[in-house]
Amino acid sequence: MGAAGKNWRARLVHAIHVDAASRPETQAMLSIDEMHARRVIELAMRIAESLIAVGAAANEVVLSITRVTAAWGIRPVHVDITFNSIAVSYHGGESDLPFTLIRVVRAPVPDHSKLQQLQALVAQIQAGLDLDEARIRFHVIRRTPFRYRPAVIVLAQGLLAVGVCLLFGAGWMTTLVALLAACGAALTQRWMARMHVPFFFSQAAGALVVTAFAAVTNALRVHEVPLFEGASPGIIVAAGIVLMLAGMSVVAAAQDAIDGFALTAGGRILDLALLTLGVVVGIVGGVSLAQRLGVGFPLSTDPPELGPVTMQLAGVVLIAVTVAVWNGATARTILVSALLGSIAWGGYSAAVAGGIGVALASAIGALVASFIGTLIAHRLHVPSIAVTTAAIVPMVPGSVVYRGLLGIVEAEGEAMGLILGFADLFQAAAIGLALASGASLGLVLGAPVRDTLQSVVRRRGRIR
Repeated sequence: MGAAGKNWRARLVHAIHVDAASRPETQAMLSIDEMHARRVIELAMRIAESLIAVGAAANEVVLSITRVTAAWGIRPVHVDITFNSIAVSYHGGESDLPFTLIRVVRAPVPDHSKLQQLQALVAQIQAGLDLDEARIRFHVIRRTPFRYRPAVIVLAQGLLAVGVCLLFGAGWMTTLVALLAACGAALTQRWMARMHVPFFFSQAAGALVVTAFAAVTNALRVHEVPLFEGASPGIIVAAGIVLMLAGMSVVAAAQDAIDGFALTAGGRILDLALLTLGVVVGIVGGVSLAQRLGVGFPLSTDPPELGPVTMQLAGVVLIAVTVAVWNGATARTILVSALLGSIAWGGYSAAVAGGIGVALASAIGALVASFIGTLIAHRLHVPSIAVTTAAIVPMVPGSVVYRGLLGIVEAEGEAMGLILGFADLFQAAAIGLALASGASLGLVLGAPVRDTLQSVVRRRGRIR
């Protein structure tokens, strides 16, 4: 065989087999002081615990831990996150004993202002911040109180219900009662929280308060009391349902499931299911009691009509702003949330006008808002999950849940009524899943586009 044949055969073998001599060389591992490693990992875990507690997704928490530890030479580390615990394992070298640190995580309470500060701290650590200085800054952030006073949060929750009424073009009396009902429900939940009552019962109690206001309004309407002739108890209950469901971390739960964090996603989804069930129990109990007292709600199989376009836009902006305030957002985050809420509603309305189903239209609206929010959130230094959550709340299917629950209550065991009621509830569940999936997909698609745009901007800056 000639030289050409041997060269051809060598190239063919090289194309099929991996050359054993191409294995990477063994590199000496740096010797890390164990006390230094423990201090670094402890700080990373404290930051991670705070991130989960204020509503961050599990994947972001894992990335934050690895970035913080790598910034001070502690790599690799293994991170394991469940719904209520964080474990970080580190093995420095063959002669060093491995160790694992575990921290228990509190139940998440969204605080997007603190989330923004924690994300900024991680970026500062990556930029070369000293360990002792980082510990001091973290403790300052951890001790920072919630941005708004309780009275402001209660008012924001009441105005959220006002936004829902504007969305459906309700009259001023219905809007006023919805405001009072929402504030009453918020105050009831705050009182039960101080009494350390589980949030499941707080959800039920809040829904029961809203239903009681709606029942009284219906009684006044039936008896033709002045100013209550055109009141709509159905919209009052629908606004209350949106209020009860607005504080749930649906986007974070869906994002955890997509990112492969099954335990964390399962825990969050179960928590969401129980809290939703609390709302169901409160409303069903309230409607049943109202019927026994002779002030049952009128059932309409048709969804309530939306108001004029200007009222819809005002309602959407008000809902997005109040949800952002409720979650402790900064002024910049509030403005971005209002903008994205309008964009999401525009995408939803356009999809519905094009003949697409409500569930798919909701997914499209959430996808558009989440994608745009991912692109601009990093540049404006606001958390993308914060603006996305506020943007999709106007599309929460409060009226559909109301119709389904009311249909089940009024069916009184009749098969067809039960089927129609459960069909509405299944439709509401489909819309909720569509919102979460669209928002999560927007985050997934927007991240690489954002990174590409940032790299282009950095390259142009270096060229100049």
